[in-house]
Amino acid sequence: MEIKWNYKNQDKIFDTIDGAGVPFLSFKALDETGMVTNGFSTRLGGASRGKFATMNFSYNRKDEPADVLENFTRMAKALNVDRDRMVVSYQTHTVNVRRVTEADEGKGVIRKRDYKDVDGLITDVPGLTLVTFYADCVPLYLVDPVHRAVGLSHSGWRGTVKRMGQVTLEAMEEAFGTKPEDVIAAIGPSICKDCFEVGEEVVKEFEAAFDESRHRELWSPGARPGKYQLDLWRANGIILREAGVKPENIHITNICTMCNSDYLFSHRRVGEERGNLAAFLCIR
Repeated sequence: MEIKWNYKNQDKIFDTIDGAGVPFLSFKALDETGMVTNGFSTRLGGASRGKFATMNFSYNRKDEPADVLENFTRMAKALNVDRDRMVVSYQTHTVNVRRVTEADEGKGVIRKRDYKDVDGLITDVPGLTLVTFYADCVPLYLVDPVHRAVGLSHSGWRGTVKRMGQVTLEAMEEAFGTKPEDVIAAIGPSICKDCFEVGEEVVKEFEAAFDESRHRELWSPGARPGKYQLDLWRANGIILREAGVKPENIHITNICTMCNSDYLFSHRRVGEERGNLAAFLCIR
């Protein structure tokens, strides 16, 4: 099946790769480091059925566990990574970050997780694949080519208000000596400003979290009274820049999950009756 993306702009940020019949997105800038394998799944190429069709990575949405495991198997083959060395987050919209080691390999895929409330993962261990989940929220990929370390974090609007990108960079600095100015960062497929309508209570949190000079670029009045269109892509870009990542090293998606719901799961489009997409990041 040929994927015809509805792009928000014409920036050549992604490659769409067909890995053994499993299509996924890969950030060119991350590939060009020569250090990592990265991917963002689509709904295509999996074993799941019905409302989960076909590439769902969540065991806790009442999908058949055997189908979910088969999806991990297929994606591992597509990425050319070891399925049993994948490590999965336990997302609850926190800004908690876990350092992943060899002792964690397989957790959330073939082994039970012995942790929870973890929305960010970091590691410097080659061959471990970090995995986080999405259906409109923002994936943050962070690659430190100097210290050969990576971070992968889930940042919904709550995580964005709490500056998940900055928190993950700080965790990488503490664990590996990472300097933000060395980091290559990518903001992955997620809901765009045109699709993300929020209420005044959310805007008030962003007003408190961002300098007033940023407010006009982060949201605008919506079509309905008391509603606003919020730009999570720009907000996360600002957070990364203010944390010290060079602007030229920040690569922002032009693919919206809701605008491309034929190919990507979108919570805003269909609600809870859906599967989860996944982001993958592995040091080669």
